[in-house]
Amino acid sequence: MSSVKTIGIVGGGQLGRMLTQAAVSLGFQVAVVNPSHSSPAAQVGAEEIVGDLYDETALRQLGKISDVLTVEIEHLDADILGLIAKSGTPVHPSPDTIRLIQDKYRQKIFLKKAGIPVAPFIEVKDLASAKKAFKQFGGKFLLKTKHGAYDGRGNALITSEKDLAAALEQFADKELYAEAYEPFKKELAVIVARSNKGDVKAYPVVETIHERNICVEVHAPADISEDEAQKATELAGRVAKDLKGAGIFAIEMFLTEDGEVLVNEIAPRVHNSGHFTIEACKTSQFEQHIRAITGMPLGSTDMKVPAAVMINILGERDGDTVVAGLEAAEKIPNTFVHIYGKSPTKIDRKMGHITSTGKTIAEAQKRARQARKAISV
Repeated sequence: MSSVKTIGIVGGGQLGRMLTQAAVSLGFQVAVVNPSHSSPAAQVGAEEIVGDLYDETALRQLGKISDVLTVEIEHLDADILGLIAKSGTPVHPSPDTIRLIQDKYRQKIFLKKAGIPVAPFIEVKDLASAKKAFKQFGGKFLLKTKHGAYDGRGNALITSEKDLAAALEQFADKELYAEAYEPFKKELAVIVARSNKGDVKAYPVVETIHERNICVEVHAPADISEDEAQKATELAGRVAKDLKGAGIFAIEMFLTEDGEVLVNEIAPRVHNSGHFTIEACKTSQFEQHIRAITGMPLGSTDMKVPAAVMINILGERDGDTVVAGLEAAEKIPNTFVHIYGKSPTKIDRKMGHITSTGKTIAEAQKRARQARKAISV
């Protein structure tokens, strides 16, 4: 039995909400720090401390009332979490891991040193090094900010010197690096669980479909060869073993045209690409995370259905949140709708998701897309 009674989560958004639901179902109490009142996590039973994720007072208060701390987002004060860990409240994943992942350039160096295949990259400190990157990568590369980027924000595709000048102006106050543009045939992800004893379990490899650099669909399992799936799973396991701390890690990857797998980046938390596990796997990623950080044995990562497709429900306008069409969507067989309780709605903000299961990806996709057409936010 776990000695943990209260779990503290830094962040109370949709991931905090689903973690709270999993934790409560396992008999734990939950407290969160969130910048605003009535967070999605608080709506399902979490005690709420209102404060910024860089607010030392709020984070220390969370540490005092919790037996273990975890995170639903990596954009927070890892140094304060490090001090809380030193004062006796375990933090998972390790604040060192969070700090590493916050800096995407350091993350790439870490992966390369560990022998994990990644796209070629170099640091960009000034115009001269930017021009060097342009020449080295054949006039086509990605200019990326080291910190704070997500959903494509903080990245710029460079195909001309004009692009380069505009991007350098846009990111004038940011630390940057350049990464070779790697043509790929699929984007993949593997959700990996690491227990506080170091046990590692991987979920099936999934394919992620992106539009405007935002994940719109996840197909589980990915339509790839056994060899490609084995490569991806093995790489994800190696990455998880090299990181410090317990919990769920999402390893995002590219499958190249010649069948090689490159690791793109790591998320040190439950992840959008693992939402399908709630209905499709024996243990959801959220329950698994709670198990991992509290010292419970890890659950089975096997799928209990042949196929699943997850579709994100993205905001269609800016304004008050009004959800319509739920009843029609929920009548579709083997289809499950999750609304996150977020307000206001914003264009492309993740407001919920749909998971449909089926005998094939095509069957599950048809159901999920039908449900998405029925819903408006």
